[in-house]
Amino acid sequence: MTESRFHFSEEEPLRWGVIGCGSVAEKKSVPAYKNTAGFQVDAVMRRNSEKAEDYAKRHNVPKWTTNADEVINNPNIDAIYIATPPDTHKLYALKVAQVGKPCCIEKPMAPNYEDSLAIYEAFQVKNIPLFVAYYRRSLPRFLKIKQWLDDGQIGKVRHIHWQKTKPPNKVDLSKKYNWRTDATIARGGYFDDLASHGLDLFAFLLGDIEDANGFGTNQLDLYSAFDAITANWIHESGITGAGSWNFGTYHRTDKVEILGSQGSIRFAVLDEAPIELENASGYQTLEIPHPEHIQEFHVENIKQHLLGNAVHPSTGKTGLHTAWIMEKILETR
Repeated sequence: MTESRFHFSEEEPLRWGVIGCGSVAEKKSVPAYKNTAGFQVDAVMRRNSEKAEDYAKRHNVPKWTTNADEVINNPNIDAIYIATPPDTHKLYALKVAQVGKPCCIEKPMAPNYEDSLAIYEAFQVKNIPLFVAYYRRSLPRFLKIKQWLDDGQIGKVRHIHWQKTKPPNKVDLSKKYNWRTDATIARGGYFDDLASHGLDLFAFLLGDIEDANGFGTNQLDLYSAFDAITANWIHESGITGAGSWNFGTYHRTDKVEILGSQGSIRFAVLDEAPIELENASGYQTLEIPHPEHIQEFHVENIKQHLLGNAVHPSTGKTGLHTAWIMEKILETR
């Protein structure tokens, strides 16, 4: 890889190619890449030609294809964003590493720790930047929580717990195919897709997790993956953690509480909700809205990392740690 691919300007932008242009790429991510000064999206790939062409036209992307290799190997594409389901992340990521281009992979990094490790090592060997789209590490709402913690607003942190529940949706009840609940792609079902965000965020807020265990089962018999999981973990600092995720309940909940020696912090990982701080000084609540394109700050941080101005908070190394946590929780059942 030439030095120019890491140092760019608005006059010579970094040209991105996108593998997979489905629902996540529609609003959350690709518009953020397009709106970031110094970045442009020049090619998209999707296996369905009509949908690929339609996406490219609507988002003003000059090139579309059904062949991922045409994007990855294109000499006019500098970096790759992989936004396909997790079962193809390793396939495409190893090809990107082989041609030596920076890469961002959607979360989770891969369906299991073994594949995630293979991806991480491929980029490490060549010293190529690798990012994972755990964008909550870059969002102002969660950075405010980190500031409260770093400032000692709740004293010494003792414990964190998360309850995430939701009822089955129409697709679940119909038993139609959904890769998110196919055990061959996502053993934990919605846990893989949703809980990974929170567990990654907790490692960011409270430090790496030293050990974890869990129990998973299928209570509804609507799909092959787990629909109910509980877990316990401990951070390297000694902070304990617990979580419960159930996707067959009547009510939708998303409640996190961090307990400290002098107060507590409450927030939601996935839902739009205020963040709350309670300590000896009283109670306060803040509404910090997310940007329209939720990966905006994540993508800006990719730019700053590639420019050498900062270290991105969500790299291949941190993504691999989250994959390990997920594996530890799921391997016990």
